[in-house]
Amino acid sequence: MIFFAAAHAYPQNPNARRNFTPQQRAEATRAFLGLGTAPDKAAAARGAPLFQQSCSFCHGPQARGAEGPSLITSDVVLDDDHGEHLVPFLKKGRPEKGMPSFAAVPDDQLRDIAEFLHLQVEDVANRGTYHVLNILVGDAAKGQAYAAAHCMSCHTAATFAHIAARFRSPDQLQRGWIWPERPADGSLAVTATVTTPDGGTVSGRVTQVSDFRVELVDSIGQSRIIERVPGTTVSMKDPLAPHQDIVMTLRNDDMHNVTAWLETLK
Repeated sequence: MIFFAAAHAYPQNPNARRNFTPQQRAEATRAFLGLGTAPDKAAAARGAPLFQQSCSFCHGPQARGAEGPSLITSDVVLDDDHGEHLVPFLKKGRPEKGMPSFAAVPDDQLRDIAEFLHLQVEDVANRGTYHVLNILVGDAAKGQAYAAAHCMSCHTAATFAHIAARFRSPDQLQRGWIWPERPADGSLAVTATVTTPDGGTVSGRVTQVSDFRVELVDSIGQSRIIERVPGTTVSMKDPLAPHQDIVMTLRNDDMHNVTAWLETLK
């Protein structure tokens, strides 16, 4: 279900997205990336000093690594929502790897530490939470080189022609190229081909998908529901998947460099 929710999080109307509040931007980006539930900021604030006191020496003040590894990409952190996995993990520890047990720490404090960690993941992954006053701080030449290396397998020069003129401000341009909108005409819709146990196939635009069924609109506009019985295979294609992937590895310098280059394309 995360795939479908992430793929269809943003409104089709581009003006609606451009007028998002910072909170709406963050929520939409969280859904787009499949980040799961939003961190509890009050609990994270309580967990921050606890983390600094007990964990920052090894993992850094923002959990991004020091003597020990970064926790931003930790499977234990990413698989957790509100401490249901992290609390028992922290109570047990990993003594064989030098991580002590926190069995004496109350569960509510460990849950606060878990929320602090989730907030750090949010701050790194969800660029929708960023509020940058001066967007144009990058190197345009480096941004052009980055686009040539990472974007031209899907796009052509025509994609970028006059792109800056399509946005009212550099910050909207930056959000626009990182999280492109899905046109209302369905040209960037998620599609799927479903192969049934008898060898038949059904293809179309995905309207809903779950572990139990797939709902499609086929090429003649007919709604089709296919139950995912044993032997059914589903091959999905999301034209915006490369953008979801690139967000997870995009460095700040590259982001600003690309935006600086695109802003020159009036």
